[in-house]
Amino acid sequence: MITPFPKPLAPIQLEGHGLVLQPMRLAHAEGLRNAAADGQLWNLTFTSVPEPGQETAYIEAALKGQQEGHMLPFVVLDAKTRKIIGTTRYHDIVPEIARLEIGYTWYGQSWQRTHVNTVCKYLLLFYAFESLKANVVGWRTDNLNQRSQNAIERLGAKKDGVLRGHALRRDGTVRDTHMYSVTQEEWPDIKQRLKEKLPGNRS
Repeated sequence: MITPFPKPLAPIQLEGHGLVLQPMRLAHAEGLRNAAADGQLWNLTFTSVPEPGQETAYIEAALKGQQEGHMLPFVVLDAKTRKIIGTTRYHDIVPEIARLEIGYTWYGQSWQRTHVNTVCKYLLLFYAFESLKANVVGWRTDNLNQRSQNAIERLGAKKDGVLRGHALRRDGTVRDTHMYSVTQEEWPDIKQRLKEKLPGNRS
């Protein structure tokens, strides 16, 4: 039986394995600016990284989505230094059917291809399935973003299909969108797979 989410979802801090996912606030603008500058991520075609000077507007849009009940944004911090290294969020939240997606995820270049993405996804999935009792957690990604597709597939998510001609990229071209998901029934196996990849748990 599906248990609907509360609306809106209450902000929550998630932490573990060296990271802290803190509810996004306007005060995080400078930290996000510095994280995005690590690799000048705003130049990437496939991401939603704010350009320099647009961090406050970026946060305001995320918080508007939170107030409207369809987003819950986080900043990602290194637990030791408390430095902001990126951001992620729940989005496209549908309380009535206990479904949400994970996205708007980016990390400074120095933190890419490290443990960070695995830990973030574990924390987000654990909270979604164990605390919110989500029925389905989904992802969407650009058809040209093979790195993102590979990362999602490594989690064990199943590909639901491709939405053709689905959205505009920031350069004005039209993208196809690959859709993925994990269900409540699949979560125990996914959880075990992720736990084996967490820092300190590798054989």
